[in-house]
Amino acid sequence: MLTFYTNPQSRGRIVRWMLEEVGQPYDTVVLDYGPAMNSPDYLAINPMGKVPAVVKEGHVVTECAAICAWLAEAYPEAGLQGDDRASFLRWMFFAAGPLEAAVTNRALEVVVPPGKSGFVGYGSFERAVDTLEGALEGHDWLGGSAFSAVDLYVGAQVIWGLQFGTLPDRPAFLAWRDRLVARPAYIRATALDDALVAKA
Repeated sequence: MLTFYTNPQSRGRIVRWMLEEVGQPYDTVVLDYGPAMNSPDYLAINPMGKVPAVVKEGHVVTECAAICAWLAEAYPEAGLQGDDRASFLRWMFFAAGPLEAAVTNRALEVVVPPGKSGFVGYGSFERAVDTLEGALEGHDWLGGSAFSAVDLYVGAQVIWGLQFGTLPDRPAFLAWRDRLVARPAYIRATALDDALVAKA
């Protein structure tokens, strides 16, 4: 049995969606921010004191990109590993590194000094966004010929970015978002987390 540690107002929503795509049973442990995430019991699972985390048979996986990739490999019958592994890994790590850093720094109004763009992994916000847009041009999916875990992980960032205005409304992003949010697993996962938010 998988145990899923989350908060419905966190990146745990990405992993919830992935678990619904995988289709295996899992237990959910909802943790509030603050003391619950910093309790000795949970810090033994994730010393960072943050969610999400997944535990299976004593194995702990944290960080959304790692969880998505691990679940795709642990349950190959779900068909989420992608048939182009080079692209799968390339865009998974691009989103976890340069893209997220670029979007976060833009949101926090962090300005890279002139001539210092080489010191940050994304160069500039515009370059990171253009790179992702280029990867989607002429392709429905990032990991090959069908939807895979990399589309879920990177796509979740795009869905949020479009919703909150941290990414521009480019046609390739909008079309990809529309394909993603129509997936039954996305709809189920969203309903489960929205119900937890309403309950709280």
